[in-house]
Amino acid sequence: MQNLVTIDDIAAAERTIEGWVERTPSVKSPALAAKLGARVALKLELLQKTGCFKPRGITNKLLSLSDEEKKRGLITVSGGNHGIAIAAIGKEMGIAVTVVMSDKAPQRSQARIKASGATLLLTSDAGAAFDLAEQECAAKGMTYIHSYDDPKIIAGHGTVGREFIADQPDLTDVLVSIGGGGLISGCAVALKAANPAIRIWGVETEGADAMTQALANGAPVKIQVTSIATTLGAPSVTERSLSHVQALVETVITVSDAEAVAGVIVLAEEGKLWAEPAAGCLIPAAQQVIERVGPEAKLGLVVCGGNVAFSDVEGWVKRFGVSVA
Repeated sequence: MQNLVTIDDIAAAERTIEGWVERTPSVKSPALAAKLGARVALKLELLQKTGCFKPRGITNKLLSLSDEEKKRGLITVSGGNHGIAIAAIGKEMGIAVTVVMSDKAPQRSQARIKASGATLLLTSDAGAAFDLAEQECAAKGMTYIHSYDDPKIIAGHGTVGREFIADQPDLTDVLVSIGGGGLISGCAVALKAANPAIRIWGVETEGADAMTQALANGAPVKIQVTSIATTLGAPSVTERSLSHVQALVETVITVSDAEAVAGVIVLAEEGKLWAEPAAGCLIPAAQQVIERVGPEAKLGLVVCGGNVAFSDVEGWVKRFGVSVA
């Protein structure tokens, strides 16, 4: 398994990013425990800088770049949160950033990227965004930053799992959302290193199920992203992220967009958290995990981000007929 990052990589990343990112809280949630019927702890990455976990891996990567790589400027592809984070961190470090994303990405995300001074390029879909980024990179000599297929990015994201298990050592099962697979890859390495018996569960939404399809195919496949959870909308996973999931994750659970939106409402009403669908999808998946492993489990939910507008949530509730009673 040469493709996998190591716990030493993650420990090194933790030292590198200290002082640059927040050590977010891990809290028990009696209200969600009562709702789900098992003990629940939450890793509050929505309280991270820029409202999601992304600064961890990005900071670890950017601090590893040479002066020449920084001088050439950075280009990357994003579904929203990665772009917001790299634009903000690039501004903080004095590095020019170009972000390529689908024009279907939330307007709020686009506005925040531009507000940080980054150049924003829009394409018709996520797959086209990767194609354009590669063309721009080749033409202009910029430094390409892959949002999830990078050992430094994965190791930085792994600090989420390292902190979570340090704060909540009796976790039996941890649920992590999957876009391209960088977060779950790093978290799984960190969690398994601390407790080999712990179970890791991936979660995707229908229409953003690149990892589920890759597992079924035995190799990454390109998908057409249709889910409202745009921050999970990677057009494919990679051999690296697939290898981590194959080696360390129990299975990947897929839920519908409607279930993810209902989960957003549960996190708001019961968990008192304003989360995006990429985190809301954990709630219906947690119900499935409890059915499989029993109510004696202690679940850890990585609440990965909260970058969503009220108007979006309101629209989704109406669209899917989600009950908020």
